[in-house]
Amino acid sequence: FENPQKARELSREYSRLKELVTTGSAYLKVVSELTDNRALIESGDPEMAELARDEIARLEAEEPKLGKQVQFGLVPPDPSDSRNTIIEIRAGAGGSESALFAADLYRMYSRYCEARGWKTETMDSNPSDLGGFKEIIFQISGEDVFKRLKYESGVHRVQRVPATEAQGRIHTSACTVAIMPEVDEVEAQEINPADLKVDTYRASGAGGQHVNKTDSAVRVTHLPTGVVVECQDERSQHKNRSRAMALMKAKLLAAETAKRESEVARDRKLQVGTGDRSEKIRTYNFPQNRVTDHRMELTLYNLSNFIDGDLDPMLDPLMNHDLETKLAALKT
Repeated sequence: FENPQKARELSREYSRLKELVTTGSAYLKVVSELTDNRALIESGDPEMAELARDEIARLEAEEPKLGKQVQFGLVPPDPSDSRNTIIEIRAGAGGSESALFAADLYRMYSRYCEARGWKTETMDSNPSDLGGFKEIIFQISGEDVFKRLKYESGVHRVQRVPATEAQGRIHTSACTVAIMPEVDEVEAQEINPADLKVDTYRASGAGGQHVNKTDSAVRVTHLPTGVVVECQDERSQHKNRSRAMALMKAKLLAAETAKRESEVARDRKLQVGTGDRSEKIRTYNFPQNRVTDHRMELTLYNLSNFIDGDLDPMLDPLMNHDLETKLAALKT
């Protein structure tokens, strides 16, 4: 193919359809075997009927699961699901405790990525005095990154006793998380260079002798929307500019997608958001070892494992819930 991106998309679609056909065949086989075994019960042979009843119990447990998988396979996939992803974590209300929580969230996602074999790379960061982050932006590359993490966008609230709290009182603070798929080269061409203002300045913070001596940091402003991104973690101005442009493209795409999805959500009343950063989606309660997702009212009492990167017990139900909602929308 002359277009590698198109080749990858077609390959993924072929794999998806192949898996759907395999699941569909397995479902039809189970339905057929159920019919045959029910006929055996009516045959009048007590021994064969007993065997058929055991087999029917197994098949009746398997049939609805395969049926649901087939239905889910009919839901059109999000074209961004297979893309690499940019995560932006910002400390919010709560001061230094919020910045420490931002660092906890960064470690949580990093450990989840490590367990799945995904690669992470920091794009920009603004450390706080106590070892937290006022803001950190990082890129994740791997298989189905956006598919699994896209539901993480929103406000994450933490309730715990800060290390600096002498009275042992529980404090509440929050961070915002934005999950943005990377933009491919075809979409990147839509940005008019005339709409961008690029400034360079001297980097600050950790980084060695080059800090404050070279204009390596880059700030890019998209004039029509006012979106501003900065990158200063690399020593090279060229690398920082490249990363800033990648982040800008992702932010513009995310803003457009969120606008489009909010219009759809009003029509079908979606319960799982994927782009609204003002939506409080989750509470992490450390004293009770509890994490609650407010979109599904799902509570897990394994916060210690969850914050250590064991996210699938929450992500899997979110993905299934979203598929159920989209499936219901297709039927109406």
